[in-house]
Amino acid sequence: MSYTLIFTDSYKKRAKRFARQHPELKEQYRKTLMLLSQNPHHPSLRLHPLKGKLAALHSVSINIGYRITLEMVITEKEIILINVDSHDEIYQT
Repeated sequence: MSYTLIFTDSYKKRAKRFARQHPELKEQYRKTLMLLSQNPHHPSLRLHPLKGKLAALHSVSINIGYRITLEMVITEKEIILINVDSHDEIYQT
């Protein structure tokens, strides 16, 4: 089963900035999106719900320091991407 990744306008802006700031993560980022669309529960993504003000969202890992936050609409087989940034910056948004 594959999922449709929905790239919101605000996510596209954040992703473009993220790519400029972290060109060394291009391949890891691409692999994360590929795995996410194929199987959001793949162990290497470390999918988990967030807490506090971000409690409606989930997070997947690009690597140890960088995350993508997302809203999962499982019933529609869609995943709405919200943000991409470092672990610490995600929680300051």
